[in-house]
Amino acid sequence: MSLPTLDPAQFRQVLGHYPTGVAAITSLDADQQPLVLVVGSFTSVSLDPPLVGFLPDKRSSTWPQIHATGHFAVNILGSDQTGLCRQLAGKGDKMAGVAWHVSEHGLPILDEALVSIECRIAWVHEAGDHHFVLGQVQAMAVRREGDPMLFHRGQYGGFATLG
Repeated sequence: MSLPTLDPAQFRQVLGHYPTGVAAITSLDADQQPLVLVVGSFTSVSLDPPLVGFLPDKRSSTWPQIHATGHFAVNILGSDQTGLCRQLAGKGDKMAGVAWHVSEHGLPILDEALVSIECRIAWVHEAGDHHFVLGQVQAMAVRREGDPMLFHRGQYGGFATLG
């Protein structure tokens, strides 16, 4: 069975109509310096056992470094953190001026994240031009209340309650 040929631009445009949350995946390198990767592909996978997943691009230079550590933290960003998101997704010293601390599991947690979820890497599978990373949850916390940051049709936004 052959796969259909789809235009990548159309694929992105059509799927862009479905909003995703935005999260910063963090870990510490061998020199205890923070590593950070912004994703819009984070999801809950299983309650029993507690598993979460995300899909880093194979072209990412940060993902192999995080993978090598064997664990990661998911920091769910708020709709009020667009500037932080752009900084963390950029080049250079991504964490310059960002408040963070190291958790008891040895992971960098962004102080102003809405939620933090600490995981060990349970499984990594190739999925086209991405990897599918499955994390076994070790700890989690709601750090503050707020609207989650959403990415929809190429723009950042927030959640609106419908009456």
